[in-house]
Amino acid sequence: MTLKQKIYNLCLSLVNDKIMFFQQVLADLKESGTNETKSTAGDKHETALAMLQIEQANIRGQLKDVLEKKGVLEKINPGLVTVKIVPGSLIKTDKGYMYMSIALSKITIEGISVIPLSPQSPLGTQLMGLSKGEVAEINNNRYIIESIE
Repeated sequence: MTLKQKIYNLCLSLVNDKIMFFQQVLADLKESGTNETKSTAGDKHETALAMLQIEQANIRGQLKDVLEKKGVLEKINPGLVTVKIVPGSLIKTDKGYMYMSIALSKITIEGISVIPLSPQSPLGTQLMGLSKGEVAEINNNRYIIESIE
């Protein structure tokens, strides 16, 4: 398995973990709401239920976002090799590795730090379509592309 495939699998695993976490939080909130209806009455009851509903809506929004990221990630072919940067490219720059996919926090695999980057991010839009040897510049930072997998 190539480094790029390992990075792809780790990103997919992280997204799946987030999905399971949000689904569990929603299940716990639903159970809290059920218990709340049994144990309280009056204004305190109404306030508690309203707070639970707001929290459920927030978690549903976060879950929707993560599910959309998973959909984007699943459209990437981790075996694809190109000379230009496209979604799914593993990019080595003079400042480190980036994986053009979805926005996630920095990951480390085989001792290599990699930044999963969305093509819609400011740096991602600068990098898309570039080739080895070309330069992307953002916020007075230059990124020289050393290789693309």
